[in-house]
Amino acid sequence: MTQALQKLFTFDEFVDFLKVQNENICYELYDGDIIEMPQPKGKHEEIIAFLAAILGYEFVRIKLKYGISNKGLLKPENKQSGYFPDILVLNLSNLVHEPRWQEESIVSNPESIPLVIEVVSTNWRDDYLKKLADYDEMGIREYWIVDYGAFANKSLIGEDKQPTITIYSFNDEGEYQGKQFRGNNRIESPTFPELNLTAEEIFAAQMNLSP
Repeated sequence: MTQALQKLFTFDEFVDFLKVQNENICYELYDGDIIEMPQPKGKHEEIIAFLAAILGYEFVRIKLKYGISNKGLLKPENKQSGYFPDILVLNLSNLVHEPRWQEESIVSNPESIPLVIEVVSTNWRDDYLKKLADYDEMGIREYWIVDYGAFANKSLIGEDKQPTITIYSFNDEGEYQGKQFRGNNRIESPTFPELNLTAEEIFAAQMNLSP
């Protein structure tokens, strides 16, 4: 369960707070509240490692100057919030336009952030509600919610409560819309349209390499 401190912080105060904390504990800032994040489970970390490897290969294959940040801090504009996404894909060419990147590893410009992935755990409401709203408002063009344990309620992932990946992107009308993938559904990524990967392969953290 997430825990909040009792004082409201500005984003800059949060950055100073992080400098003196134990690196083994992750905190995020939600509208001025500093939240201690739950310790991730092994499956959570396996999926992150798998997706990082798959996407990293894809960057090289299609010759994109992209990378995955290890500790990059994402700041929504005009909000006292800051997030450490499970996977933060960076457009490395655009980082020259991020004034706080070189000294503090902070990004805010949606052109610097082609893709964000959150792997759901017990604090699933943050990923499905708060972060979704902020990433939409920021203009991040693609956002994956990987709910391997079907943690979310039925209104979000359906009555059968199956493990689900929801991918949000902007439609032609500029609206952030989600499409869901389960089982053997092939993932449809606007950023990586040639990605040959199913939802089940992500949940298993293992590619099916049989011919």
